[in-house]
Amino acid sequence: MVLPTGASNKKSAEKVKQDVLEKASIVAGDVNRVLATGYGREAIEFADTRVTEITCHAVGARHLFPEVRTVIDIGGQDSKVIRVDESGRVVNFAMNDKCAAGTGRFLEVMARALEVSLERMGEVSATATKDVTVSSMCTVFAESEVVGLVAQGYETADIVRGIHRAIASRAAALAGRVGVAPQVVMTGGVAKNMGVVAELSTKLKIHISVPDDPQIVGALGAALIAAKQLG
Repeated sequence: MVLPTGASNKKSAEKVKQDVLEKASIVAGDVNRVLATGYGREAIEFADTRVTEITCHAVGARHLFPEVRTVIDIGGQDSKVIRVDESGRVVNFAMNDKCAAGTGRFLEVMARALEVSLERMGEVSATATKDVTVSSMCTVFAESEVVGLVAQGYETADIVRGIHRAIASRAAALAGRVGVAPQVVMTGGVAKNMGVVAELSTKLKIHISVPDDPQIVGALGAALIAAKQLG
């Protein structure tokens, strides 16, 4: 069950909880353990335990890709690169959570400025024919820059690819702080954008594997940890 977080982590978690219980035809007492992760984990009052998203993404990615050594997670509000060892234990990570630069939120704002649906940005960028540079990674300034590029007559596809390259450059710089080793797995909602994945793969000069549902890898990891806690 995936729902937008909205203004309240607590309310959205309660909504997800009720929807899941109804879909499974069970009641809260039938659930043995609830583990919360992510920024809103402390607000989830019905959670039994709480674990950081760093650990959960590592566990979820390793479950899907047993040979993973590097996890690149770009979500709605932050981006992170996680290095794991052969046992899946987190050995190092770097995280950008100071602003929305290069995140899903950044892409949403750029999509709106270009009047392109977020879901189609990867498809649109694949038709680009010219190189366009988007130099600002501040969401506010980048939006103004994109509007300016449109006014100058640049093609939408070329601008979109420029945006994707800017995001890839930022993620690659983050990855450089912890080192990149294969197998590389990308998680988070931005991994659904094939344009960003392609540009990041080119920037890092390495193949990047993407799960079928990259936006719920952290939730998968949380579920696996909860199951392990139960023994």
